[in-house]
Amino acid sequence: MKEKYSQMIGIALTALYGLFIAFLYVAEPRSLADVPGNAKTTVNSIATTGQVLAGTYEIDQVKLNEGLAAFRRDDFVTARDRFGQADPEKRDARTQFYIAYSFYRQGWGRVSSDDALFRQALAAVERVRSLDPNFRSEDAELKLRTSAELKAELEEGLQVTADDLNPLKVFRERK
Repeated sequence: MKEKYSQMIGIALTALYGLFIAFLYVAEPRSLADVPGNAKTTVNSIATTGQVLAGTYEIDQVKLNEGLAAFRRDDFVTARDRFGQADPEKRDARTQFYIAYSFYRQGWGRVSSDDALFRQALAAVERVRSLDPNFRSEDAELKLRTSAELKAELEEGLQVTADDLNPLKVFRERK
């Protein structure tokens, strides 16, 4: 009996050692100080992927609310960070719409728009359209409520036209 138990313990220890090596490979720590932070990130990523596969994925409502608060006070970088934390798998159309809208609002200018931010907004709008083609925001404070309206506004902002030279453009309002 003792021989059987020692073999089982040996197999269990070998399996644990193999799992530890696989974890180190996935977490990719550069030093021992990085192990706890990378471990948390890796475990969260695996848990989120498991939720997606099981069909139980939900966004982090607290992070979404923090993002909305930052969005309302025009702190778009913080808002996008919180939205990204709320929906790490980019599976929620509403959250992705707010990400696109925050890129739009940050990139919008009275004289000219930031093309790089508008392109990032377009990518987020495409994610919204792939998740829910008929998405419509319930937020009364937003002037652009659908992904189609936002996409049209972004594409118009990326085009160079004679209207860009119109001095009255300075008086237009952000949507």
